[in-house]
Amino acid sequence: MSPTVIVGAGIIGCSTAFYLSESSITDAQSIHLVESSPELFHCASGLAAGFLASDWFSSGVAPLGALSFKLHKELSEKYAGNQNQSNAASPCGGDWLASGRSRAQASRVDDFYDGDGPAWLAKAAGSTLSVISEDNSVAQVDPLRLSRFLLDQCLERGVHLHQPARVLSVSKDVEGALSSVRLALSDGTESHIPCARLVITAGAWSPSVFQSPFPASKLKIPISPLAGYSLLLKSPRWNAEHEGKGCHAVFASDSGGFSPEIFSRASGDIYIAGLNDSRMPLPALASDVKTSNDALVRLKNVAKCMLGSREENDLVVLREGLCFRPVTPTGEPIISSVPNQDLTDDFPTRVGDRNWVFMAAGHGPWGISLSLGTGKVLTDLIEGTDPPINIGILALL
Repeated sequence: MSPTVIVGAGIIGCSTAFYLSESSITDAQSIHLVESSPELFHCASGLAAGFLASDWFSSGVAPLGALSFKLHKELSEKYAGNQNQSNAASPCGGDWLASGRSRAQASRVDDFYDGDGPAWLAKAAGSTLSVISEDNSVAQVDPLRLSRFLLDQCLERGVHLHQPARVLSVSKDVEGALSSVRLALSDGTESHIPCARLVITAGAWSPSVFQSPFPASKLKIPISPLAGYSLLLKSPRWNAEHEGKGCHAVFASDSGGFSPEIFSRASGDIYIAGLNDSRMPLPALASDVKTSNDALVRLKNVAKCMLGSREENDLVVLREGLCFRPVTPTGEPIISSVPNQDLTDDFPTRVGDRNWVFMAAGHGPWGISLSLGTGKVLTDLIEGTDPPINIGILALL
């Protein structure tokens, strides 16, 4: 079995390890997950909203969106996950995030909603609600729970986790093929692990992770970071056990200088986000993020307004979050092999060899929704089989 090293143990890396470890071709014990952060899932994988959609995507991403939604449903049914589907919508482009608008821009459904909405939502006089979704085409998950579940399944199957650790370099065998990677460990020592297939799933850090073992490569990875703030709250007006209509996803028009997105969860929590910052530099590690008090105050003020806070301690803040989403100029993710000739000038390969370095990153705000589909098709790429959908437009050119 060819040993596989997956660099980045977020939800994309864990999804890839999950499906790769299910395969009859790859031995789970030959899979290695490498994560540089001392705290797992301390970025978008654990701090995201967890909104899933089957058809809110551009034409190039639409097959992946449908496949991933199907896999989320199958995984939930197989492992008794708690499904909370509401209603969903139609395909559109992915440029709304960079302009500070809501992901509601990805929906073309705009039906008037004859009702007052969820009890926890405060409506200003004269405001209206519209349904932007269709039955059985959106859902919600808790991304932190899902990420932990995928990792636990991988570890139970024999997948190895190296954390915190980072890849320093790669080595070749006498014929020029990839044979191992050198890791820097947190205690200052180094380690070598066998590697015939290197997979980069490091989100916003993917360009630097690629550059480390291939410093001579001229390939530019078109991924940049976009910081986003979030709050996890408790409201006395939201209790999933007593909410007959189930969970809701609410996408608001501009409020306080940004477009809030609010999600009630089956756990009884409410998640609010939408305040982004494209100027914030990417820290060396996900655990090194530094929040802005001013930004959090803005988000809290909007939460108090939209969730109908009536008293000083009416809303309880459970968690303040700041994560970096990996975005591309097109708004579409990269799921691709990396051509051998783009690695480095002194990395010869045997004639007829296929590519042995792969990358999946740049999912923007859709990393959770597209995670399982990405892991499935990336597994097929790694093993040299045809993916169930066409992902040619997502190739790294």
